Amino acid sequence: MCREIAAEGAAGGMAGEPKEVLRNGRVLLDAAHALITDHRRAVAEVHEALGPLRAEAARGQLAEIPVARLKDVTDGRLRLTPLEQAGLTSVLDVLDATQYRLQLIPGVGPQTAAQIRAAAGSLAEAAERAAGIRIDAGRRDPATSALVVALHRLVNAGPDLPRARKAADELDERLSPLVHDALPAASWWRRVFAGPARRERARGALAELADAVERARDAHLMIAQASVDLLRPGVSADEAWIDYELRGSDYQTLLAELAAVGPERAAAEGYLPDDLAARVKAQPLDETYRRVSLRGYQSFGARFALVQRRVILGDEMGLGKTVQAIAAIAHLRAEGATHFLVACPASVMINWVREIEDRSRLAAHPLHGPGRAAALAAWADAGGIAVTTLDTLHALDVPDGVPVAMVVVDEAHYAKNPETRRAKAVAAWCARVERVLFLTGTPMENRVEEFRSLVGHLRPDLVPSIRPSDAAVGPRAFRQAVAPAYLRRNQRDVLVELPEVQEIEEWEEFSAADEAAYRRAVADGNFMAMRRAAYADPKRSAKLARLTELVDEADRNGLKVVVFSYFRDVLAAVELMVGPAARGPISGSMPAARRQQLVDDFTAEPGHAVLLAQIQAGGVGLNLQAASVVIICEPQVKPTMEEQAIARAHRMGQARTVQVHRLLTPRGVDERMLRILRGKARLFDEYARRSDLAERTPDAVDVSEQALARQIVQEEQERLGTAP
Repeated sequence: MCREIAAEGAAGGMAGEPKEVLRNGRVLLDAAHALITDHRRAVAEVHEALGPLRAEAARGQLAEIPVARLKDVTDGRLRLTPLEQAGLTSVLDVLDATQYRLQLIPGVGPQTAAQIRAAAGSLAEAAERAAGIRIDAGRRDPATSALVVALHRLVNAGPDLPRARKAADELDERLSPLVHDALPAASWWRRVFAGPARRERARGALAELADAVERARDAHLMIAQASVDLLRPGVSADEAWIDYELRGSDYQTLLAELAAVGPERAAAEGYLPDDLAARVKAQPLDETYRRVSLRGYQSFGARFALVQRRVILGDEMGLGKTVQAIAAIAHLRAEGATHFLVACPASVMINWVREIEDRSRLAAHPLHGPGRAAALAAWADAGGIAVTTLDTLHALDVPDGVPVAMVVVDEAHYAKNPETRRAKAVAAWCARVERVLFLTGTPMENRVEEFRSLVGHLRPDLVPSIRPSDAAVGPRAFRQAVAPAYLRRNQRDVLVELPEVQEIEEWEEFSAADEAAYRRAVADGNFMAMRRAAYADPKRSAKLARLTELVDEADRNGLKVVVFSYFRDVLAAVELMVGPAARGPISGSMPAARRQQLVDDFTAEPGHAVLLAQIQAGGVGLNLQAASVVIICEPQVKPTMEEQAIARAHRMGQARTVQVHRLLTPRGVDERMLRILRGKARLFDEYARRSDLAERTPDAVDVSEQALARQIVQEEQERLGTAP
């Protein structure tokens, strides 16, 4: 087989050529991604500047709308005479009144007051969407100046910007699958693992990639120049106004285009077909039992769950899937439904209870532990949201007469194996109730079949339409196939206001003590000991010396730090070096309530603090947005584990740029792991994060920990001359 692979490499030309083609393809694809991101950010700045102006214009309209119009929003259900008698004559008067003020009016109770405010809020939202904004050079107040400054960046990017953005979108669509498919052609070890069909496809993809790169030379220059133009430093308000006076028509044309729709509407709607998106947007969303305002994409997600009834909400971590589920439940409660059930991992159960209590007017009933039977009886009698764990769902004895209106399964990918007791319990509930909502950020983490399994719980009729061949046609074919049951949005699409993530690789040479410990671990063939050898002697560890420097720097700047490692003894070594500032470690064996308490104390600490966490425990179910510095002590076998851990800090509520420092050692296990696993991470990014379907390529999609360990141990024993 090796001779066959070598022959294929020789037939493909010089050894360096495939790597160069792949490298050029990646450079072009990265340039396209950069422009798409830069353009979205610039457009988001315009919409952010439009917000205050729209709100002001809407208030003027609401002051002219008589309070009687609130009946139109509620189908005539509200009695509004008491409001008029109290002197509230316009919708703006109602909007400016607090709920407590409304409840003081004779004849207006708490529920009526909430309904009145919700109706006024709906009119205000509609007024803001419809508000027309124009720039008046004679009115240079701060809000209008901010809009002109934001428009200046896009106007001065030049007339080629729309063409460059279109070219970037087309290259993203064309090159992403080619770069993925061509990977084995440029790497001997990938060819070893690839079958004949996979190698043949790689050669074809490499040829297509070379042709695409050659044809895109001019587009590459245009895209790069557009990115440079968008990243120029911002100008002052005076400079922007001078430019506006010189070419006001360009500003007005761009404003008319951008003010007509929200930022990246298609991305916020998960690229659903237009007819389905229209039905979703037409779905009402009652706010009576909800205590939280929703972002536009969150409102869309809740409406999608209501319209389609049995769906997977696969939004990326940090986008508020829990809130969207609660919003859908609250709407059903307003329509008369009484009982709801949430099944989740035990580690996030306490978070679910807190979210329900904080963000809705519904009672939460945790069905777990010794008081489970009593809590179940109370829920069955009074209604509300029962919260249980995925592992105890099979034992939940809910009487047949309890009308469960919706079942929510959080981290639903845990139920992807149909042979497990957990999956069978989920399937039984899917058969029992009409509405089911699966929440998962990683539905395609390992295999296409697992995604099909999740859809099979909800919509068996759709499973035959989810074909691996759809990926060959392109991502739109796959989205079309699964759109009735699947919605996914990414942070970069809908949270463009989030600060950036700065990822920094901190390469540290082994100290003498580290080297000795590492050689012993290699000689013993102990993969886990190899991974943590750099921390065997804390006081002489090069990685820990660098970690201490990073923590000290964060301390000087008043920043909070979270340190992740897979290993308890590594965290113990970190705690020894960091000292009293360290809290934790959060571990897999720690009760969920104690984990949450540590996070709460860490968040409440004024200024600098350090939280230690096992990455497999701290990366799931906890909100760590108080931290703006993340340190990862060693590479992880599963790339998604690091992604999840970072997303716990880089999420809604984060106000600073998030710094991610990965502590790495060259010429050893760290470097070899990164080389092997980066291909896996790219695959996940190209397919799972984009809701696209990977073809069946088990050799490239997943590398088992055992296979990874064997390969790295063997390579290191050969390098160090300690092979048995």
